Amino acid sequence: MPSPSGFVSKWFSFNLDVAAPVIRKVHNDSALAIKGREVAGDLSGTCLFLVGMMGCGKSTVAKDISEALSYEFQDSDKLVEKAIGATVAKIFSDSSEDKFRAAESEALNQLSETSNVVVATGGGAVVRDENWRYLKQGITIYLDVPVEALAQRVVAAGLEKRPLLVASGPDNSPGNAHEQALARLSKVYAERNKAYERADLKISVAKIASELGRDLNELPPSMIALKASVRRNAKAH
Repeated sequence: MPSPSGFVSKWFSFNLDVAAPVIRKVHNDSALAIKGREVAGDLSGTCLFLVGMMGCGKSTVAKDISEALSYEFQDSDKLVEKAIGATVAKIFSDSSEDKFRAAESEALNQLSETSNVVVATGGGAVVRDENWRYLKQGITIYLDVPVEALAQRVVAAGLEKRPLLVASGPDNSPGNAHEQALARLSKVYAERNKAYERADLKISVAKIASELGRDLNELPPSMIALKASVRRNAKAH
């Protein structure tokens, strides 16, 4: 397997000054495709696993990276739903989180044995040490988004899709939705952040947005995948 540092130095070496003229999505997609062709051969089929909090954009960014690399895209939550025959929310409500986590570990185990795949993992996939045995078969990328932005996103998308947030309190009125989501997400982030930091590469979406002078929630997935190039991992130096 190629070293994470080698992948980082090639994929995430795109200079911001060069990227500045390609703000529009069509140009971002084109630049991303070029970068994908440059590094696909060096990866030799190694899988990429995106990790991070719920609502951070793992699925959308992973899809863009998979297209650029001509890789397959997989969502570990979707594989769990297919295996059990129920949605994640239904599994949590009708069975237990333990049942979901066991199925998630099995899905990651199977994915770790594949190649040419970019995987969007569930937010809690990093909690189990067992899962890191599977994740480390590939290159792990932590997509870091501020909790306040996460709260805005998950509330807008609907809390019913997030079982860990729905269970956070009895008052689910619209007026309290954001406050409840923010409180719960802050707690989950504090519990998981150390585990997320085990990833080979950390991408700070807030820093990318700041450098581009853009609103964090308005950055298209292709922009994040492309502009992440300015956030070099220390291992690449």
